[in-house]
Amino acid sequence: MNQLRKYIWLIDTIRRAGKISHKDLSDKWERNKELSDCKPLHRATFNRWRDAIDSQFGITIDCQKVGGYLYYIANPEDVDDDKLKKWLLDSFSVSNTIGDNLSLKGRIVLEEIPSGRTHLTTILEAMKENRAVNIAYRPFTNPYSYTFSIEPYCVKLFENRWYVLARNNRDEIKIYGLDRLEWIEITDYTYKLPINFDAVDFFSTAYGIVIGHELKPERIVIRAYENHKHYLKSLPLHHSQHLIEDLGEYADFELYLSPTYDFVMKLLQSGPMIEVISPESLRKTMQQWISDMNELYKND
Repeated sequence: MNQLRKYIWLIDTIRRAGKISHKDLSDKWERNKELSDCKPLHRATFNRWRDAIDSQFGITIDCQKVGGYLYYIANPEDVDDDKLKKWLLDSFSVSNTIGDNLSLKGRIVLEEIPSGRTHLTTILEAMKENRAVNIAYRPFTNPYSYTFSIEPYCVKLFENRWYVLARNNRDEIKIYGLDRLEWIEITDYTYKLPINFDAVDFFSTAYGIVIGHELKPERIVIRAYENHKHYLKSLPLHHSQHLIEDLGEYADFELYLSPTYDFVMKLLQSGPMIEVISPESLRKTMQQWISDMNELYKND
């Protein structure tokens, strides 16, 4: 893990610099006391790391010889277009940054990801060899867990919780929260991942992790009022979101997804700052939830 952190540090430092000399790299490395032990980055070590980064990540660090020997990422599009690779690099970069500033630990506030470390590694190990796993799973609504086997297809991180999409022993494709696993073991049974399965495509019309087979994806128009329109512009609710029109007082956005329970809950979180314009069926769903909420407080 420590070696991986060094690779990530090198990639991130060159990415942020655009182009950088070996001397400047070595100076920055030496100032990173936790990783470097205050030692310079020797050229032979640097070249070994370049080769390892190219081999493990497919990221090429090239050298510009005209105008000074400057190093740069030769294929940045391979990072920007690969969501998993970009997430991995960004996550490790943040980790490195925080590690460099442990003196500020009382001033850096993070969110916990329940059971991510406990079971994620086992799930990924099983996925590498397409092996089924036995799990003891306890839904929030059950007082006890039950044991069965699943064939893990993919994992997804959503709102600080890890989930696994899998085929269970009843031949159902379902999603399971890793924080609800009480026990897990890899079996000797191997399965075949469907040839046409694509994790990104599977969730492309979902807001989060609710699959919602009974709800078809549809065009949804929402109106964001006041400053909330700026929030949606900087952090879209869904990859399909695009701006229709900004009229100053409000802005209308279009999305294409299935209006599942978790999407409705997300809209309700924004209160009166977001209004569903269409479809009418989703407006009625929102009205019902708002009416039920009003019943809870109307006697206060």
